[in-house]
Amino acid sequence: MSAAATEVADEVAAELSELADLLADLPAAAWDEPSLCPGWRVREVVAHMTLPMHASAPVVVLGLLRARMRWDVLADRRARLDARQTPEQLLDALRAPRMQAWTPPGGGATGALVHAVIHGLDITEALGLRRRPPVARTRLVLDGLTAPRSLSHFGVALHGLQLRAQDLDWSYGTGRVVRAPAVDLALVLSGRRSASP
Repeated sequence: MSAAATEVADEVAAELSELADLLADLPAAAWDEPSLCPGWRVREVVAHMTLPMHASAPVVVLGLLRARMRWDVLADRRARLDARQTPEQLLDALRAPRMQAWTPPGGGATGALVHAVIHGLDITEALGLRRRPPVARTRLVLDGLTAPRSLSHFGVALHGLQLRAQDLDWSYGTGRVVRAPAVDLALVLSGRRSASP
């Protein structure tokens, strides 16, 4: 693994550990609060984040076949199933070394970091928690989100816009300038927030 990939992998582990520490202090009722993911509570988001700890590769493939190769259908079914676990079990999954070393197929460490940070924000933003990832980590996420594969995955229309971070030296695109904190731009790029004023 290159030094750059190792750095990103370390950020993934840190993000998951920090999120687990934050969630461990939540009251039990917060796990049933809605997240930014439509139809998912906090517990479904964490269950989705930790899917590799709940289902083996053959189980996932079988689930995909049953879902007629629709990943969104499989992801929703698995999240609802795995969310039946206790908060303690879900937190253990977030902290597991195997989870923290996991990378999505074709996504590498950057894909894992985008997955961890964005779903973490799905929880913390919905609950009104003040926790935000460090700026250096968010820069890695912004770079990952503006890769062609991510842009097509999230389907965010950015034509005629330039996104410019207020808290670090980062920008993307050309056109009307949209200035916002880096984390807010990550929410725009992942389809959680509109770029419109």
